[in-house]
Amino acid sequence: MILVLYNLALLAVMVVSLPWWLFRMTTTQKYREGLLGRLGFVPSKLVRWLRREPVRPVIWLHAVSVGEVLAVSRLVAELDVALPGFQIVISTTTRTGQKLARERFGAERVFYSPLDLPWAVSAYLGSLKPVMLVLAETEFWPNLLSGCYRRKIPVVVVNARISDRSWPRYLGLSRLWQPFLSRLTRVLAQSEIDAERLMALGCGDVSVTGNLKFDVRATEEAEATRLLRQSSDGVRLIVAGSTLDGEEATLLEAWPLLQGAEINVALVIAPRHPERFGDVAGLLEQSGFKWRRRGSFGRSELAFGEVVLLDSIGELASVYSLAAVAFVGGSLVAAGGHNPLEPAQFGVPVVTGQHYANFRAIVDTMRIAGGIQVATPATVGGVIAELLSDPEAARELGERGRRVFEEQAGATERTVAAIREILDERSVRGTP
Repeated sequence: MILVLYNLALLAVMVVSLPWWLFRMTTTQKYREGLLGRLGFVPSKLVRWLRREPVRPVIWLHAVSVGEVLAVSRLVAELDVALPGFQIVISTTTRTGQKLARERFGAERVFYSPLDLPWAVSAYLGSLKPVMLVLAETEFWPNLLSGCYRRKIPVVVVNARISDRSWPRYLGLSRLWQPFLSRLTRVLAQSEIDAERLMALGCGDVSVTGNLKFDVRATEEAEATRLLRQSSDGVRLIVAGSTLDGEEATLLEAWPLLQGAEINVALVIAPRHPERFGDVAGLLEQSGFKWRRRGSFGRSELAFGEVVLLDSIGELASVYSLAAVAFVGGSLVAAGGHNPLEPAQFGVPVVTGQHYANFRAIVDTMRIAGGIQVATPATVGGVIAELLSDPEAARELGERGRRVFEEQAGATERTVAAIREILDERSVRGTP
């Protein structure tokens, strides 16, 4: 009954919003991209890839956007090695996630996830015939979960979490979620708090395996990193990553203070969302500071006091390795923050804002270990300036953060073991 009401509500929303979607599709490329696939037309290139000889059973892994794709990057690589008799296919929801997934995993096995419409979900389940669905974090969709349950397809949630911001909303709708979440085969939570919340929502088999993001390493040097290294000899870099609206302006206001703390310094700004690249470029143009885009890297030496706009996707994690100090954005505004482990893995001193609810477990672990500094919009310039002025304190802060990263590793191995266990159990029972 709940599923029927959900689908009726979904249909009503689609009808009401149809003019808006038609306008968006007419005027904006990103709303047209992958549309047929989202509506249930399985891409022919994916079908051809799956029908290669020998044909192997399919594991469908879904990662919503860039953050989730990065989190499962090592997991996919490990599954490819651990399960050679299976084919791993990966879906994403966002355009940026799709681009990064194609780069990381190969375009032939990456596709846009279908909308949670009964016919679209049914088309993919019927075509892929997955022996398992793996969901990254908390991407719960009623029709997808119900379709898997009817076909006796196990659903495993990896790196599962319920953020502080999402928790009240999930809890308020727990009676609606319980019939769907109770059917999940296995839920592998990031932390004890996440596990408790997921069980309270009705998830049955829940265990704590840790955060996959502790295992993600920038093993390959990005082109931007190589070019920046070549053109920044003698220049210390502040790398501000995953910044959101308002944060770039705050950092630019503090820029004279930072140059006063360290004269041979340059600032790298990497906005979180590609659609904001143009807006940030306009802000830099109005600032009066000397600046350049990613496309001009390597053409000339980086000057002291210059600001660099990293307007590319998938290069930030590697660029963090060059930082004298890293600022992790999405945290000076009430957006929940972003992943401080990306710079911490290099022993880079990390500064974040006070809004880090999306990564609370990670940040709190780093704070307890003395491996991260938390700042407000009013103090962020001063905190970064102090680290620039005291290299030894900055080095110690970075090393403590790196140790946290190393000590918390192992989630990928535990996740792979859990997935193998479920597949082995099904094989023993003879489940198709």
